[in-house]
Amino acid sequence: MKEVWAIISQILILLGSLGVFLFGMKLMSDSLQKLAGQKMRLILSKLTSNRLKGILTGCFVTSVIQSSSATTVMVVSFVNAGLLSLVGAVSVIMGANIGTTVTAWLISLLGFKFSITSLALVVAGLTFFLLFSKNNKHKTIGEFIIGFVILFIGLELLKDSVPDINSNPQIVEFLSAYTGKGYWSVLLFVLIGTILTAIIQSSSATMALTLVMAYNGWIDFQIAAAMVLGENIGTTITANIAAVMANTEAKRSARTHFIFNVIGVIWMLILFYPVIDLLSGVVIRITGLDPRVTAHAKDVLPISLSLFHTCFNLANTGLLVGFTPQIAKLATKMVKSKQDDSEEVFKLTYIDKSLFTTDELSLVQTQKELMEFSRRIIKMYGYLNQLVFEKHPKDYNVLMVKIAKYEEITDQMEEEIATYLSHVSEGQLSHQSSLLVRSILSIVDDMESVADVIFRMSKMIEEKDNMKQSFTEAQLKNLAAIRDLTQESINVMDVNLSDWEKANFIRAVELEESLNNYRNRLKEKHVESLKNKEYKFKLGTYYSQLFIMYEKIGDYIFEVSKAVNKANSMEAMI
Repeated sequence: MKEVWAIISQILILLGSLGVFLFGMKLMSDSLQKLAGQKMRLILSKLTSNRLKGILTGCFVTSVIQSSSATTVMVVSFVNAGLLSLVGAVSVIMGANIGTTVTAWLISLLGFKFSITSLALVVAGLTFFLLFSKNNKHKTIGEFIIGFVILFIGLELLKDSVPDINSNPQIVEFLSAYTGKGYWSVLLFVLIGTILTAIIQSSSATMALTLVMAYNGWIDFQIAAAMVLGENIGTTITANIAAVMANTEAKRSARTHFIFNVIGVIWMLILFYPVIDLLSGVVIRITGLDPRVTAHAKDVLPISLSLFHTCFNLANTGLLVGFTPQIAKLATKMVKSKQDDSEEVFKLTYIDKSLFTTDELSLVQTQKELMEFSRRIIKMYGYLNQLVFEKHPKDYNVLMVKIAKYEEITDQMEEEIATYLSHVSEGQLSHQSSLLVRSILSIVDDMESVADVIFRMSKMIEEKDNMKQSFTEAQLKNLAAIRDLTQESINVMDVNLSDWEKANFIRAVELEESLNNYRNRLKEKHVESLKNKEYKFKLGTYYSQLFIMYEKIGDYIFEVSKAVNKANSMEAMI
């Protein structure tokens, strides 16, 4: 019984150590992404004009944030938001695979050569005050340093929690049953590496575990290399999970990661033994020690595995970079487009809670969702204008149903986007992004108000028609004029939302003034028409309410453009 508890205790300590390592890595990654959130967006969305730039971008971003999973999820998010093409995503993912090898080198060169924990704690002590800084940037730097310290404390705990094989010979006996079957053992540990990475959701953490196991003599160079190959497959699971509820293009970008890594593992398995011998020869020439010899494991195995990891990803990228379009085509065939263009079904197009994006990068999807919101407003406004002039009862009823349905959809959109932003606001946001969240919330509220006004106008039209009232030619002409001004105001809003940096606020102000002036003129003329009995009072009530509500739509639309302009002004001040 004591032995069972001892084993359980050892497993829990190992899992706890791994948890500390993962927490340190997450803290490092999150703080770095917060520091460079806006820059990461620019880098990923703009520096992918060709394959080489895409690879370098993916490599750089992953090296900085220390997580290929985070990079690939970002890629899925950008493809989902329409900011990155599928072919561009493939090249960034290739670079991410190279960038993730930096973590292995960091661990190999610092984590096993000497105890970095003491030094790291000293650094943490010297920079601890940064955590209490009122300057967000300084505070985030402090979080990064603490994350770095926790990472290596976790690695130290991992090394200590793995039992020594000299004191536990049963470990070797257990593993020998699975490691002595030649090529079948290689395939088995590729599978183990895949499963472990899929469970832990971090190839870097699994790599650290593999390095520790090899360092302590649990597994030899060949088996450890096989686990590394499995980790390259397992790390694709994160992005594919993130894309489960995303749009078709995002699903395809996640599949490209899987295809790229699986093809790489397949050709590496075919050349596995010759490659192991070749790399062992290189290590022997440099260090004079053979990584395949158990006695030399502690001295050269971590570095040898890091070399294998890097060479594999460099070679795989070099071989497959010319086949980027073909990989994209294969992913397209794997994920078929859904022929469902029903606009009367509520579904956020770009925001999805299953996408595990960082708080900073999630705002990209939200801004794209605002464009979708604008598109629905434009559609709804078009239906209203058809309704005002529609004379065919059949089409009339269809338009009424569509407007009612769109009003429900916009209510749901406002609620879902506000809830999503509320969740995002609970995370670590830069000051600039916090201001952006406020602007987006204001915009969503105003756009939903536009939809409410359009719906009320449609019910007023319905009531007028039920009363058998018909507008005069002069009234229809005036309504058409204010309709066109409002339409232009909506179009300006739509353009401003599509590119915040180039928003035309001056034109929005001009249109708002034109709408106000035209409404005032119509009010004055309406009073005169009633005095002259040009139309009945009841019809005049419907007429005046309509042109007032057209101008009211313009007010809400202007507020949207004003919020975009305010966000740009705040950004310029920071």
